[in-house]
Amino acid sequence: MSNLEVLTRRFGAVVRRQRRVRGWSQEELADRAGLSRSYGGEVERGDAVPSLVTVIKLAHAFEMQPSALMAQAEGDGHMFRR
Repeated sequence: MSNLEVLTRRFGAVVRRQRRVRGWSQEELADRAGLSRSYGGEVERGDAVPSLVTVIKLAHAFEMQPSALMAQAEGDGHMFRR
């Protein structure tokens, strides 16, 4: 699995965790972020690679900085070291 695939799956897991912590349905998150529910589900499953705009929309829906959302997906960042 490539680094991009790993990061995409981790990001999806972070989005799902943040949504569940808030007790939101996929529909509610989609409404708050201005995304379709089906696309939100694809992001959560790691089936879609979200654009920077999508990351920003999701972060704002969660009332957090995009960098904080990405940092959770990156973990310790070891996958990007050479």
